[in-house]
Amino acid sequence: MRRMALALGSNMGDSAKLLQGAIDDLAAVDGIDITAVSAVFETDPVGGPEQEPYLNAVAIGRTVLDDASLLAATQRVEQGWHRVREVRWGPRTLDVDILAIDDEMILTEDLVVPHPRAHVRGFVLIPWLDVDPDAVIAGRGRVEQLVAAVDVTGVRTTSVVLVIPGHGGAQ
Repeated sequence: MRRMALALGSNMGDSAKLLQGAIDDLAAVDGIDITAVSAVFETDPVGGPEQEPYLNAVAIGRTVLDDASLLAATQRVEQGWHRVREVRWGPRTLDVDILAIDDEMILTEDLVVPHPRAHVRGFVLIPWLDVDPDAVIAGRGRVEQLVAAVDVTGVRTTSVVLVIPGHGGAQ
């Protein structure tokens, strides 16, 4: 099994419900085992048009899926929550990004891992550090060190708690 990190984000509709739904749906995928989820953070939008703040979290897990199947699974989860891709960095009901798979570096037409902008995004790094203090981004360094180099003023804690199905409570 390979260790993976997934970023989750939403700023349309009931974002807390959407993030929990994404965790539920990912945990139900054969070949994916979600083992931990970060706290949920409210974050200011980065780039794109004027829009509402996001709720963001990071899920850690294991997978036996190959790269294409994992990407397809995350996209099915997005589509299940009516994700549309109309405006780059625009508002969305749900975004599920593959941040890392082990220490692999993947570059295909459809998938780049580690996520190409994860190392400069406070809304990714803060939740990732929360759920996995020892995380390392291949080719970039320890998440803990990367956080110190980015602006995190737009990242705020929330009281939202995500629960992994079958794990008996918040992780």
